[in-house]
Amino acid sequence: MPEDILTLKLGPFELLGLAAFGIVLGGWIKHRLPALDRLNIPTSIVGGLVYAVLALLLRDRVLNFDLDTTIRDVLMVAFFTTIGMNASLRLLWIGGVQVVIFLGAAVVGLILQIAWGVGAATLFGLDPLIGIIPGAVALTGGPATALAFGSVFEELGVASATTLGVGAAMFGIVIGGLVGGYVGGHLIQRNKIEPAVVRDNPEVSLTPSAQDDESSWFGNALMLCLAMGLGVLLNRPFTEMGLTFPVYIGPMICAAILRNIDEVGDGKRISVAKMDQMGVVALELFIVMALLSLRLWEIANLALPVFIILCGQIAILVAVCWLLVFRLMGRDYQAAVMSTGYFGFMMGTTANAMACMNELVRTHGPAPRAFFVVTIVGALFIDFVNALLITLTINLLR
Repeated sequence: MPEDILTLKLGPFELLGLAAFGIVLGGWIKHRLPALDRLNIPTSIVGGLVYAVLALLLRDRVLNFDLDTTIRDVLMVAFFTTIGMNASLRLLWIGGVQVVIFLGAAVVGLILQIAWGVGAATLFGLDPLIGIIPGAVALTGGPATALAFGSVFEELGVASATTLGVGAAMFGIVIGGLVGGYVGGHLIQRNKIEPAVVRDNPEVSLTPSAQDDESSWFGNALMLCLAMGLGVLLNRPFTEMGLTFPVYIGPMICAAILRNIDEVGDGKRISVAKMDQMGVVALELFIVMALLSLRLWEIANLALPVFIILCGQIAILVAVCWLLVFRLMGRDYQAAVMSTGYFGFMMGTTANAMACMNELVRTHGPAPRAFFVVTIVGALFIDFVNALLITLTINLLR
């Protein structure tokens, strides 16, 4: 590296301000390029990738960055703690048998994603841990999980795991948006399914309830901090046993415990709506900060093997949708719409799932039960289960 290259050091507050501007920048770019919005590319991803590309172009030529990432890690833990606050056993119970079956199908999909990725990586002569990334981590998990687990994999010797995960997550978001609608549409056409008259209004609404308004922002923020603090303490004995845990696993579990304890009482102390809003703020800022620190120049050698693994993941998920999900969920119109949603969030994000399902119902008619089941699993439970399953797999393979 030439000696006259400047290094810009960014402390936590400068990084926070830069991340906030990155979100504004991403929103402006999406407004100028509507195709990004149609593909459900998150605003923070757009702004963060602009930063990542600029950092790559400036690196060792004009300017290098030295980042204090302390606040980034705090935001990451805060976001996943809010995920734990969504893990309500009451909702799982009220959602009924179909929610449980659909969640079970999602777990099967996760296991297949991990098995194919690990097997393919081994065939390519790569570290089996690499195979987990373009699967359960980056696809079902999405950009946030890819960024969060990146440092865990890198500590275990997987170079550029964060960059690899973000690239795979972006691939998954695009494919999830492009292919998801086809999955359900093909089922409808092949089986000559006619939408039934809608009578199955779900018993539970996911919109904020009157109870949510009775809890304060201050109280919810305190509960969030309490779960984060207790969770870090919960991690310690497992870490001392030699197990590998992302720092947010303990806080996420403690948040789930606090949420369900609250529901045993009057359920008025924790507001899901307020937790979700705090989680969104933490996630958006975290993603921009994490993308700014990507090392894009380090993944060229893995491009072909990872692309093949990702193509295999597409084939596996399409097969699971057609052969498993559609049959388990009833082989009817609602099941076809659920299959589209399944592919959307297992390949990309819940936003992909909703967008693809909306296209189907706009053409064929409403499917409220499908939206209810997919939202319960895709938005509330799958990230929680996925993080635990990835952690278990890492400890089995390392």
